[in-house]
Amino acid sequence: MITKVWAHRGASAYAPENTLEAYELAAKQKADGIELDIQLTKDGELVVIHDETVNRVSDHKGPVADYTLKDLKKINVNKKFLKYKKAAVPTLEEVYQLVKPTELTVNVELKTSVNFYPGIEEKALEVAAKCGMEDRVIYSSFNHYSLLRLKKLSKEAKTGILISDIIVDAPDYAANLGFDAIHPSLNILQVPDFVQNCRENNIAIHPWTVNEEIHMKMMLESGVNAIITNKPDVCRKLVESFYRFGN
Repeated sequence: MITKVWAHRGASAYAPENTLEAYELAAKQKADGIELDIQLTKDGELVVIHDETVNRVSDHKGPVADYTLKDLKKINVNKKFLKYKKAAVPTLEEVYQLVKPTELTVNVELKTSVNFYPGIEEKALEVAAKCGMEDRVIYSSFNHYSLLRLKKLSKEAKTGILISDIIVDAPDYAANLGFDAIHPSLNILQVPDFVQNCRENNIAIHPWTVNEEIHMKMMLESGVNAIITNKPDVCRKLVESFYRFGN
């Protein structure tokens, strides 16, 4: 197994996060996959944006759920990378259409911890099916009930639980509930035998957000399945070096 490189919100160290520009750059930087966040607009459309409000990434205010797709599209969500000028909030379908010609895996995080967004699981599965992307998507969430609902709706759907706190026997917990992976925050890899226990339970490990080279090397030495990073270009070079020279 060769550790994969997944671009967190796209190549978000260099382009506006969760935008088509960031995902296009991730592909150019030879990422194996991308990570994105989905929420529902006021008119029930699946859009890709991290926060429950538009405040941080734009000059506008208010919850994503209070905007229609048409109004959300008018907002410039690029406050940091001036060379890109205006960047828009994409729909999930637009991201799928962008990456479909590639071989990128898509990690879709359902942002259902604050707003449960009733029906979002069904809509996510419908869009993946419409775009022919079912086999290339893994769903994650901090709301594990949301993932259980996905599994109930589709036995084939791949799921990974997001965790940021230390949970006793997390690999057993994930396996017992039928999940496929754990997406742990970087600090959780310090738990003794965590990787080994995941392996014994046939649970894949996709840690986030790994941006420092020293931590990337630690993840490679641990043998995780994928590294979720804002810097896919840096991680790609380390991965190639690791498997070529063993260091």
